[in-house]
Amino acid sequence: MNIDNAQQAVDQWIKNHGVRYFDELTNMAQLTEEVGEVARIIARRYGEQSEKESDKEKDLGEELADVLFVVLCLANQTGVDLTSAFAKKLEIKTKRDHDRHHNNPKINQ
Repeated sequence: MNIDNAQQAVDQWIKNHGVRYFDELTNMAQLTEEVGEVARIIARRYGEQSEKESDKEKDLGEELADVLFVVLCLANQTGVDLTSAFAKKLEIKTKRDHDRHHNNPKINQ
């Protein structure tokens, strides 16, 4: 599935199951909540915090998919074509960051 298909799939899901999109502010709050769940898993599973027994069964992929779902909702309801936006962002990052990262002694040890 590509980004455009994902945006369409989310839109169809909202129309068929979700009644309507939550407003943008609600979705922004939801996005923050979902990113927090990802952060919790990363911090406890890969960071220095100990993982609680109740968190051991949490699926990082599922939580990342929750983040993606809300991002797609926000894109749809604000008229953003994420395929174009992502392609443009990748081009900008490539031009801006190629030499910067290759010349960064912090990551080239």
